[in-house]
Amino acid sequence: MEITTVSVLGVAAIFLFYTWRILNWLWFKPKKIEKFLRDQGLKGTPYRFFYGDLKEIAQMMNEAKSKPMNLTHDIAPRVSPFFYKSLATLGKSCFTWMGTKPVVHISEPTMIREVLTNYNKYQKARGVNPITKLLLRGLIDVEGDQWVKHRKIINPAFHVEKLKHMIPAFYVSCNEMIHKWEKVLSQQRKCEVDVWPYLQTFSSDVISRTAFGSSFEEGRKIFELQREQAVLVVKVVNSIYIPGSRFLPTRINKRMKEIGQQVSGSIKNIINKRIAAMKAGEASHDDLLGILLDSNYKEINQHGNNNSGLSIEEVIEECRLFYFAGQETTGNMLVWTMILLAQDTEWHTRARDEVLCVFGAKNPDIDGLSNLRVINNIFNEVLRLYPPLAILRRLVHNETKLGNLTLPAGTLIQINTLLLHHDKDMWHEYVNEFKPKRFSEGVSKITKGQAVYLPFGGGPRICIGQNFALLEAKMALANDFVTLFFLSIAIILACSAHNAYSSTSVWRSVDSTHTVSNVSHIL
Repeated sequence: MEITTVSVLGVAAIFLFYTWRILNWLWFKPKKIEKFLRDQGLKGTPYRFFYGDLKEIAQMMNEAKSKPMNLTHDIAPRVSPFFYKSLATLGKSCFTWMGTKPVVHISEPTMIREVLTNYNKYQKARGVNPITKLLLRGLIDVEGDQWVKHRKIINPAFHVEKLKHMIPAFYVSCNEMIHKWEKVLSQQRKCEVDVWPYLQTFSSDVISRTAFGSSFEEGRKIFELQREQAVLVVKVVNSIYIPGSRFLPTRINKRMKEIGQQVSGSIKNIINKRIAAMKAGEASHDDLLGILLDSNYKEINQHGNNNSGLSIEEVIEECRLFYFAGQETTGNMLVWTMILLAQDTEWHTRARDEVLCVFGAKNPDIDGLSNLRVINNIFNEVLRLYPPLAILRRLVHNETKLGNLTLPAGTLIQINTLLLHHDKDMWHEYVNEFKPKRFSEGVSKITKGQAVYLPFGGGPRICIGQNFALLEAKMALANDFVTLFFLSIAIILACSAHNAYSSTSVWRSVDSTHTVSNVSHIL
């Protein structure tokens, strides 16, 4: 009898213990953090049991995307409707909730610089659902000493001296795209062209040629699978994660694992062929994969230890990152550049004249592309109005002092890049207008050296591929400027006529910006 009583009491104690832990996780701890943040003068949304603000975020996003979008550069209410409303109501520094986690929004330049500079203290916010790891890992995901190792080995692949050898690949891919447009135009006097699929193919082709020395056809399946994986990841992120649910045989879980295996297998086959060719003395070191493998082997030989380099699995992850990060960003930037130049004939003329002056009848080269100052200002303004990432997130693992704030362990820090780039206090009354002249004296001059312009992030973890992306985009414009301008005019007219984002690639790229942001901030 006594044993039975002890057993019952033991079970009851265990039940109460775990019940308390669950209630503390779902209610008491978030409410305590909420009070702690409010006591410091921060305004924020009230914590809602379990979901936080996730339901409202999803609802407002669905409502925003269901409506037509006018020809305006004020895209924040569409791309980030919940955060746009929250910061407008609560202030530029405030807090919201991602499930049970507090999200502190910062806009003070000194705070932003501190967060982006101290990458060990403010680490990338990991996805709540571990299954998101099936999309991307590699450099974007590792921390501490692992990040230092990955960055050191990958750096040579994106050095300017290496990039100049990739200019011919940019040129070939760009010519193929333009020849397709010319073929369409030769069949009829005028036509409406949806350039977005062509630009996707162009950026994908560039990655295939420069990363693996292959054509787009060889990498087509990888691109398609990665895009499908990104859509599935966004669905997972926008739902509440229940620990262990990734092991359930749901349709999404099974498909994501299947895609992950297929992509890894395809890339591994490419790598194995390259390694075999290198051993036979047949491989070229002019593409990203060749440079990466060469840099990796040098690092291993220098230290005489395999652990000092990347494993084959890690090389595969870096290649997956090449594919994903190198595709959407450049395509989005190019389509928006075309649209903005089609609307502004003065800047179109200035850019065209600069290209003709620098190159004349010559094929674009690295020196000429680097001297396109007008186009560089145009790209800076495009990236301000339409940054690749709408938000940047970091996580603090321990209680941390940031400016005048004390942040509890587990707090997410959010930098709203899109809202920052459209901040009237920073960019003045013409904030939502296309004015490349604002960058004529350089980024540092207009920003006064403050961390308020972050198209590629900032600090030591700034995007390693930014020079690659800008060179690729410059080649696309310089190669046949007149053709690009003509077709962008057709897009603008189509947008005005249909007045619906779903009927044209223009607004699909707005929604693509949101999709990429959703993917990036969870990794």
